[in-house]
Amino acid sequence: MSPLDTAGAVRPGYQHVSKLVAPGATLAVSGGLLKWYDIATPDRPIADDLVALARATVEGAGAVSSPGELGFVILHRCGDSFYFLLISTWRNENELWETVWAKPGQHEPDFMAWPLDNGHHPTFCVWELRAVCHEQAAWSRFLRSPRRAGDMDAYLADRYEGPA
Repeated sequence: MSPLDTAGAVRPGYQHVSKLVAPGATLAVSGGLLKWYDIATPDRPIADDLVALARATVEGAGAVSSPGELGFVILHRCGDSFYFLLISTWRNENELWETVWAKPGQHEPDFMAWPLDNGHHPTFCVWELRAVCHEQAAWSRFLRSPRRAGDMDAYLADRYEGPA
């Protein structure tokens, strides 16, 4: 058997579904600004009360610890009642830093910090990467700009919406 026979194996029963990325209102936190993205299947959008809970979590999470940070948040509905809340900020000019929260089900009333072990661990799934890739390109355009007030406005207005 060759390594090609087992490398990157996908479970036989896995069904990959289509999801949509939808931008939300920018969130002001600690003097900084975070773009917002919801990711869900077209037939199961994220409920407004859950978006409100996620936004309140980000505002109180302390994930944006440096005043004036810029970045984005992804609220991803994974299945029926599991949600990831990914808070990403740009630091050191060109680095993307992330804090992960999750709401593991209906039984859990709030989002909680997601524990990450040392070593190799998950980052973004294929649906989340659609928003991340857009944000990488938008941030690179901003870094290449003269970085005047209008350039910041252009970065904040540059949002992705569509299939993931």
